[in-house]
Amino acid sequence: MIKKTLAQICQMAKGEKLDSQFQDILIEGVSIDTRTISPGNLYIPIIGETFNGHRFIEAAIENGAAAVLWGSNQPNPPEQLPVIYVKDTLEALQTLAKSYRDELAIKVVGITGSNGKTTTKDMVTSILSTTMKVQKTEGNFNNHIGLPLTILRLKEDTEVAVLEMGMSAFGEIEFLTLLGRPDVAVITNIGESHMLDLGSREGIAKAKLEIVEGLSNDGLLVYHGDEPLLTERVRSMDIQTITFGESEQNDFYPLRIKQENEGTYFTINKLEDKEFYAPVLGKHNVNNGMAAMAVARHLGLSWDHIEAGLKQIKITNMRLELIEGINGTKLINDAYNASPLSMKAAISLVHDLDASGKKLVVLGDMLELGDKEKDYHEEVGRFIQPDKVDYVFTFGVLGEHIANGAKQYFSPDRVFAYQDKEQLIDAVRKLLSKGDILLVKGSRGMKLEEVIVAFKK
Repeated sequence: MIKKTLAQICQMAKGEKLDSQFQDILIEGVSIDTRTISPGNLYIPIIGETFNGHRFIEAAIENGAAAVLWGSNQPNPPEQLPVIYVKDTLEALQTLAKSYRDELAIKVVGITGSNGKTTTKDMVTSILSTTMKVQKTEGNFNNHIGLPLTILRLKEDTEVAVLEMGMSAFGEIEFLTLLGRPDVAVITNIGESHMLDLGSREGIAKAKLEIVEGLSNDGLLVYHGDEPLLTERVRSMDIQTITFGESEQNDFYPLRIKQENEGTYFTINKLEDKEFYAPVLGKHNVNNGMAAMAVARHLGLSWDHIEAGLKQIKITNMRLELIEGINGTKLINDAYNASPLSMKAAISLVHDLDASGKKLVVLGDMLELGDKEKDYHEEVGRFIQPDKVDYVFTFGVLGEHIANGAKQYFSPDRVFAYQDKEQLIDAVRKLLSKGDILLVKGSRGMKLEEVIVAFKK
């Protein structure tokens, strides 16, 4: 994490009015949350739509803050702490992170995409960690606040930073990539997430490709080569590229994929005689794995290290997370988020898995899809194969359109739509028995992990 004197912090954040008697105080790390402050931290009070971090200064002091940034237009600065005044605390956080990033002698891998960002981040980190000291974005710290905090948590001896970059509007990826300055940029895919704000898949592709704006002069773009919206735009760019995807036109493509209940086995064109294994569910994750492989090979890792790294992957929670359920059942928790693309991928996984009992899916609303949201939900319902899934449960107003789509192929006694979560859980409980597999997936706002909790062992 950043370790600097207050005088250095003041200069790096473009602050002012630091009392000379405090210049040599050593700051170790920053925090914007008084609940996570450690002794010696710099507290940065952020102002949001419904809160003002300046109001929690007493808690920051009690928890060990050594100094604080303070908005110049905010009243009653603390008298108990050294204070650096700044015009805007969020801008100062971002400026401080950029200054720190410029000092670090590290390689940066920036990852974006409609789906699979977090899984790819975890895969890249796991593989590179076999030979390098690596830090990655933790949790969902992938926006204009989270990315600066991630950078400021990097240790000076870190060799590679793997930074996830999320967005919901134009210009956001550009801001993040100019801050992180990646040596390798990855675009996992183009889906329908954020259609409400970006208008079309073309708009989403344009927004994701902003990541190349911060790419170093000799940097590499790794992207999904089966996506015409990317290939058409990248063709006109003077940058080094590696592609991955299902088709043979890509630099990395799979030869064989075998889905087992504990993970995925696959071979690729680059090394036909070696079978790789990842303890990750879903054939679509082979694409994410190949993206991670491309990054690793570019950074000089051997195939043996790549194989070892894939085997030890630990995926962030609620991403096709396999959990032991009650009464000998298996639960698949994919409740972190949902889009038509990721929903179909999760359903395909259920299609492929072997179960000694029944296979059930609980699917919730997919949010931020724009004018065609009902059509997208019905399309997902029609995608479910009645010979490979026994029961379909939906939750939410939009989820009901998934049920309508499924009913075109399923008998009515196998599809159920609910608006009340407790009623949904009670209905699933009546059917769930030993040997069954239950998939739970929906957008973050639906909080469908509560269904998982109800059936977790």
